[in-house]
Amino acid sequence: MTEARRAVEAVWRSESARIVGALARYTRDFALAEDVAQEALAEALVSWSTNGIPDQPANWLTAVGRRRAIDAFRRRAGADERYAVLARDLDETTPGADALFDPDAIDDDLLALIFTSCHPILAKESRVALTLRVVGGLTTDEIAKSLLVPVPTVQARITRAKKTIAAAEIPFAVPDPAERPARLSSVLNVIYLIFTEGSSASHGDSWIRTDLAQEALRLSRSLARLTPEPEAQSLLALMELTAARFPARVDAEGRPVLLEDQDRHLWDHSAIRRGRAALAKAVSVGRGLGFYGLQAAIAECHATAVSVDETNWPRIVALYDGLAQLAPSPVVDLNRAAAVAMSQGPASGLAIVNELADGVLGKSHLLYAVQAALLARLNRPDEARAAYLQAAALCTNDAERSVLESKAAEQ
Repeated sequence: MTEARRAVEAVWRSESARIVGALARYTRDFALAEDVAQEALAEALVSWSTNGIPDQPANWLTAVGRRRAIDAFRRRAGADERYAVLARDLDETTPGADALFDPDAIDDDLLALIFTSCHPILAKESRVALTLRVVGGLTTDEIAKSLLVPVPTVQARITRAKKTIAAAEIPFAVPDPAERPARLSSVLNVIYLIFTEGSSASHGDSWIRTDLAQEALRLSRSLARLTPEPEAQSLLALMELTAARFPARVDAEGRPVLLEDQDRHLWDHSAIRRGRAALAKAVSVGRGLGFYGLQAAIAECHATAVSVDETNWPRIVALYDGLAQLAPSPVVDLNRAAAVAMSQGPASGLAIVNELADGVLGKSHLLYAVQAALLARLNRPDEARAAYLQAAALCTNDAERSVLESKAAEQ
């Protein structure tokens, strides 16, 4: 890889959101801003190889993107006078690249970019792909690999999202305060979905997709810096506390390591401190914990315990009770059952799990994995083996399936 290509990729990964955000602010066209930013990248690969890397590469890319936008507006000028006026405004008001990086506007640019790419009008899959593209700076190849879908599928989702935004005439702007709570929930949900898939991969041969999880964590950190909303801080706390356990969740060969077998000395204690600080900040607002805050509080219980046995399981059960009231879900009920088993004994937890088997979780490997573990604790090896094998048959992640099959063989 040439030095110019390495520089382009490094700048794009770290500054893409700011570049696209600045261009969108000036062009008032979300799709065009992303397109001309890509054109600027292509030009940089050629120019930087010949002329060297500029002192301010992000400003260089933004300036080139601005010129490409002006060219595009001028081509449209015959069809719509508005574009000609905007092109003249750009020429007259942005004499240099530095003007695009207004320190008073840059945070609003990034926040507007996040809110636009996660707009509720878009389908969930399109929101995820578009956010990873324009906010995360990932290529379509990287997104396809992360989401385990073909590249054309990712390209189609992004194209469809841009067309939807344009057709609906969604403005590139931070929503008014009255609109933010509803819109923020969509933003948080997209980042949460990306992180969840990264931290517990649903498919493939890796249990954790670290790159995907770290990208979501980076987005969450940016959002938490830009808004004081407690749920933004809570989501960041949940991610930091969960990611802190990543170093111990797989062994040297990449095989999954369950919580009770993890070496807690390997946990990232700096991440735990960051997560606890973010959760404390969310709690300080005094509105009570929400969907992400309750999960973060549960993660904090795990992160601060010296062992599985010394974990505050009664508190975790109480937190799951609150989560079940706030956001009822069979998965929440299953997690609560596992906590009840640790707090009140495996028989109590198994009774709850068996009731859940008649619902939608009856086709999920998660239910049978929990059921098998509880049957093993109750010294019912034949039933435990059957449940582990059922979980393995339903599991779509190769690494996790291998663990379940090993557990079955141990019975």
